[in-house]
Amino acid sequence: MQNIPSVNLRDFLSDDPKRKQKFVNEIGSAFEDIGFVALKGHFLNDQLVDELYGEIRNFFSLPLDTKHNYEIPGIGGQRGYVSFGKEHAKGRKEGDLKEFWHFGQYVDEDSKYASEYPDNVEVKELPRFNIVGKEAYQMLEKTGVYVLRALALHLGLNEFYFDEFAKDGNSILRPIHYPPITSEPENAIRAAAHGDINLITLLMGAQGKGLQVQNHNGDWIDAVAEPDELVINVGDMLSRHTNNKLKSTIHQVVNPPRELWGTSRYSIPFFMHPVSDMKLNCLENCIDAENPKKFEDITAGDYLYERLVDLGLIAPQPPKGE
Repeated sequence: MQNIPSVNLRDFLSDDPKRKQKFVNEIGSAFEDIGFVALKGHFLNDQLVDELYGEIRNFFSLPLDTKHNYEIPGIGGQRGYVSFGKEHAKGRKEGDLKEFWHFGQYVDEDSKYASEYPDNVEVKELPRFNIVGKEAYQMLEKTGVYVLRALALHLGLNEFYFDEFAKDGNSILRPIHYPPITSEPENAIRAAAHGDINLITLLMGAQGKGLQVQNHNGDWIDAVAEPDELVINVGDMLSRHTNNKLKSTIHQVVNPPRELWGTSRYSIPFFMHPVSDMKLNCLENCIDAENPKKFEDITAGDYLYERLVDLGLIAPQPPKGE
């Protein structure tokens, strides 16, 4: 495959069983083949998208000292601001050429996960920032739930299999700013080649060149969405849970041509995570003689911890007893 297929969520939401099955077949095949699709018919509207980008630009335009006030120690960057160059891809030492913000899950006080998640960080200089961020978070989460329902059907599971794991899941909305490049980067790009940690990622901001996806031949393909599309990909958790039936595809954000170094790039991925106690054990119906079990059993919470250590966002804990 040399490009990314486009699908329309309205097919899945329709009352026509054939249209619904068409969507299941299309997204299932795409996620088995290359792990990426462009999605129309999601729950974001143009006004919300425009306002979100406006608030994001306003935040990243604040003085650096102001932004640093929102960098919260001790939580592995899971909420608030993460400064330029702090995160790196697994296996790399060079920091990515980006700064970003994290909005996290909004849970009821009586949820058993309420004590597990850090509070979201309020930006006092921008009264609409957190309001708009929360609305976008919830619309992307709603979209993601329906995508997971389609994938459950494709996998031969109950349509609502993922619902209990997605509700109150440890999902993250990450507005990213790739600042202008002011000098020759030494072995660093805006986002080095990586696979996402989570179940699925819903990405806003892939309307221009920069995001690239690696196909099974090792070729890099430009992933460019239409203005009304999200780009959605399989994360490592879902790949692991399906014994690699649904493929988590390596992708990267490359530096622009030199003549565009003076421009910023913004993108807003929504990393859809399950609750921490979801077991990522390989599904039995994804294991057979030709596809033996490829991964050890692990919970989503333990897997996330391992990956945050790999990314340099948290320090590894010493083994118990030391």
